[in-house]
Amino acid sequence: MSADVLWNPPTTGTTAIERFAAWIARTRGVEVADYDALWQWSVDDLAGFWGAWFEYLELPHDGDPSVVLADASMPGARWFPDVRLNHAEAMLRMSGRADGDVVVVARSQSRAEVTLTAAELRDQVARARLGLLEAGVGAGDRVAAYSPNIPETLVLMLAAASIGAIFSSCAPEFGTQSVIDRWQQIEPVVLLAVDGYRYGDKGIDRREQVETIAAALPSLRTLVWLPYLDQDAPAPAAAVTWQQFTARTGPLEFTRVAFDAPLYVLFSSGTTGLPKPIVHGHGGITVEHLKALSLQSDLGSQDRFFWFSTTGWMMWNYLVSGIGVGATVVMFDGNPAHPDLGALWEMAAEVGVTYFGTSAPFLLQCRKEGLHPARVADLSALRALGSTGAPLPEAGFRWVYDEFDPRVQLASVSGGTDTCAAFVGAAPTVPVYAGEISCRCLGCDVDSFDPSGRPVRDQLGELVIKQPMPSMPVGFWGDDDGSRYRAAYFEDFPGVWRHGDWINLTSYGSCTITGRSDATLNRGGVRLGTSEFYSVVESLPEVADSIVVHLEDDEGGAGRLLLFVALVEGAVLDDDLAKRIAVELRTKLSPRHVPDEVHQVRGMPRTLSGKKLEVPVKKILRGTPVDQAAAKGALQNPEVLDDFEAFRTR
Repeated sequence: MSADVLWNPPTTGTTAIERFAAWIARTRGVEVADYDALWQWSVDDLAGFWGAWFEYLELPHDGDPSVVLADASMPGARWFPDVRLNHAEAMLRMSGRADGDVVVVARSQSRAEVTLTAAELRDQVARARLGLLEAGVGAGDRVAAYSPNIPETLVLMLAAASIGAIFSSCAPEFGTQSVIDRWQQIEPVVLLAVDGYRYGDKGIDRREQVETIAAALPSLRTLVWLPYLDQDAPAPAAAVTWQQFTARTGPLEFTRVAFDAPLYVLFSSGTTGLPKPIVHGHGGITVEHLKALSLQSDLGSQDRFFWFSTTGWMMWNYLVSGIGVGATVVMFDGNPAHPDLGALWEMAAEVGVTYFGTSAPFLLQCRKEGLHPARVADLSALRALGSTGAPLPEAGFRWVYDEFDPRVQLASVSGGTDTCAAFVGAAPTVPVYAGEISCRCLGCDVDSFDPSGRPVRDQLGELVIKQPMPSMPVGFWGDDDGSRYRAAYFEDFPGVWRHGDWINLTSYGSCTITGRSDATLNRGGVRLGTSEFYSVVESLPEVADSIVVHLEDDEGGAGRLLLFVALVEGAVLDDDLAKRIAVELRTKLSPRHVPDEVHQVRGMPRTLSGKKLEVPVKKILRGTPVDQAAAKGALQNPEVLDDFEAFRTR
């Protein structure tokens, strides 16, 4: 039995996915009656699906694409071994856009709005490309950006890709050690850095941090200086300004590289140990992002596409690929809640955003604070609302359909930095079910396994991917024998990717993600996901945030279930609130969900992209020193970790 349907797709026959289905019927003789049938074909005939999609895209390339999947083993899959292409060339076609069309709109709390037409974007990339070449950058060299979600970062990424160089970015709010830990591994030769940024009404000077980072990178040959917070900020000695770097233009040319040639390096959150340097390839990212943006999201030249992100989160890489399907990409840099939570909605109205992407915590905070987005702003252009970064509970779904035009599709998606893509999400031809992610994405053979590796339905299991995806990592940087890569995903189920999330995959194709499996609660042999705790506890008006941890008993007992809460200003954790929390959990979930202890702390540790982190808390409670439990520079609020020391197991 399915959950309540909150949105049904219109029967227009005009979406990109319907056009693609009609094309494969004509050219491949593959008839699919609905999304489920298309998904089934896409995983039953993996090479057929991706080969068809590659041909349909008409990507500029050299070589023969007829061999789609030369080796389907995981790890080690080889896609399109005879094809050479370039990600930047594919993106800068900007399908359906004329030279004078605006393709980038950038809003910032540090400077006035910036817009770029298709012609201006190509010109900027050509200029940055020449700057890189004059700095001696060649194919395989690494180019880094310590810069926000602004056009210059996008331009540099495309310019690096155009010559086969490898890009990596960190948001300027990252702490110096976190940045150094990342980039010392890949040894960049060029670094773009800003002097600082404005977060709401507060200016954040980063000149000292840039100096420290540059000094820690002996590979660095060129520092490109972008005065962003203060236009008059003097450039460091021996640096070249962005204006100087892009002063001259040259031809916009593209070096076509192997399908699996490195495009950029993304890093895991780095909450413990060195962040994993995840290498993504030109071809895999290109075909996956264009598939997701076109077929799953129905984005095209009629759209203005926004997703709130920083340059340290894979959603930035996904957002800027929107130009590849012809969408106008809307960039934002600053505090999304300044001067209040209505700010992003007002921006969306002013810019005419048609697809608004954000995080589940942002939507839940709007709900909690009683914000009515469609009342504070004219969102009549909005047709889809994306949510990721954390599970969105049923209450969040129902709030969306209480607040927004019923024609707006809520697209709850889940994936990861590891694939730089979602593998479960939404499609314009699939209903939206209350509290559930609508479907598995095309070409993504997602399943749910029990501990013995058997598929399960309508119960909690390990999220696995049984066949390769083109955007799975080329590998980890410096992991020459592949041992670190294998250990990350393939140790539990040989030949199958274990992602590390709990998933409940329904018999009708939707799913719910209930949290990280390495943070799972196991009481009396029953596994409990963390997200359902949070949706109940944080629905109480006094609770601003929460985290739940299960400390197992080494002697086989039930262990202790600890709930930590951060309260709104003026609220107090007294016996009455603790009892109400217990009653809510017992009645809405089960007696197993009632914590043994409830404690108050200042806040919960979150990554810079907003993800709540249970594992470092559990490590601290088990006795790990705070400095070893998490890399503080990778967190929004590292100071809150100290609060958990008081509850360490004696």
